[in-house]
Amino acid sequence: MEGNVILLLPVVCPILAGVLVLAGKMFRKDRKSLMAVSLAVLLLEAGLTAWALTSGGSIQVWRLTGQMNISFHVDEISRLFGALTAAVWLLVGIYSVAYMSHEEEEHRFFGYYLIVVGVLMGLNFSANLITMYVFFEMMTLTSLPLVLHERSRAAVMAGLKYLFYSVAGAFLALFGIFFLAGVAEDLTFAAGGILNDNMVAGKEGLLLASTFCMIVGFGAKAGMFPLHGWLPTAHPVAPACASAVLSGLITKAGVLAVIRVVYFIVGPDRLRGTWVQNGWILLALMTVFMGSMLAYKEPVLKKRLAYSTVSQVSYVMFGLSLLTPIGFVGALSHVVFHSVIKHTLFLAAGAIIVTTGWTRVEQMRGLGRVMPLTLGCYTVASLALIGIPPASGFVSKWYLACGALASGTGIWSWVGPAVLLVSALLTAGYLLPLTIQGYFPGHDFKGEEIEKRKLAGKEPSLWMLGPVGILAAAALLFGCFPDSLVAMAQSIAAMVL
Repeated sequence: MEGNVILLLPVVCPILAGVLVLAGKMFRKDRKSLMAVSLAVLLLEAGLTAWALTSGGSIQVWRLTGQMNISFHVDEISRLFGALTAAVWLLVGIYSVAYMSHEEEEHRFFGYYLIVVGVLMGLNFSANLITMYVFFEMMTLTSLPLVLHERSRAAVMAGLKYLFYSVAGAFLALFGIFFLAGVAEDLTFAAGGILNDNMVAGKEGLLLASTFCMIVGFGAKAGMFPLHGWLPTAHPVAPACASAVLSGLITKAGVLAVIRVVYFIVGPDRLRGTWVQNGWILLALMTVFMGSMLAYKEPVLKKRLAYSTVSQVSYVMFGLSLLTPIGFVGALSHVVFHSVIKHTLFLAAGAIIVTTGWTRVEQMRGLGRVMPLTLGCYTVASLALIGIPPASGFVSKWYLACGALASGTGIWSWVGPAVLLVSALLTAGYLLPLTIQGYFPGHDFKGEEIEKRKLAGKEPSLWMLGPVGILAAAALLFGCFPDSLVAMAQSIAAMVL
């Protein structure tokens, strides 16, 4: 084992702690100990991640063969995804302290919750394609219990669907890895790609086919058509805190994998102007429009938010598919903004559901009378997701639209912004009715109905409301002060393009 051992700590420590929580009998009986250990590990994880990102470097853990090894490395992409994961995972963990008190088998949830964050850090810090694939598969297996947590028939069926789609996508990606292993001396990530013309000569067609398989395969985790079906099935049956991280962070693992393949292995220059780029743009825009339409028609709040994720993560995929610096900046910005926004929306939805028992949007008329702060956080996040300035979503969508217009991709340079605009209108159509009906239920909503609402709901505890408020504030402040994040995205774009 050679290199900076510090990089192992954010990966190994939460995994070991999660195994301890799952195996320890005391955590099944003593809730205070379970909460104390879980929060302590999450705080420690945030500190270890900050230490690892600051110290940088790399480490080789295990060499399987001359070409295959398990190694970790910190670069700018690792810093972006690692910092986002550690910060949001901690906030959702704090929220879960109160939320999971309404659920059974809390130790099982927190055990796997800790394991998954360690696996995600391994994915974020992966130095080569083999390490990334190993942790990508581990992420599927370790996050599956979060979907299955309630162990109802619906949860089991949703878990099987999540597993099926994830494995199908992973097999598609594995085909591409087999091909790349045969045309590359080393699968270590390098900005701009690692392939040389001599080894690829005569195999250009197969390279394009393999790359497209990897984009579609890893895109399954990002909810990109045609392997998007697990998202609207898994989210409604999982606890809200699990739905939040599935939507806000685990989908971004698919995005990270695609970034590594296209920009750090194959190289964007090999794809620009090919059928792979055109096919990728088409799938991304189809997903953006389809997800927005399905969300607009969906009456169940959590499922509506799940369809929204299908649409919004493909904003990121569209930006990446443009293969331009401006589009890349928009995509990376939207990774952060969407994660913050969607965590806010899912956690607010969870607070509403666990407090009132209402799951359908039509039931939530007059909600602002009893949960004004929660609905206010939901509203701020909704405006940000729509792209209303100065909230954060406006910044990333501005770069995505500008990137498309300047991309030189023919018809896509104007179809893309048009689809994004239609999707923004649909986003307003499926998010804002809850706000409008919640705060302005109408003159016919009074008297006895108001009293029923007051009995049914109230603001959640600070354990839940605090993280929701922090995330909602971040969704607004990132839009008011985006310079640091945009500058970081621009520096990464300059390296890979």
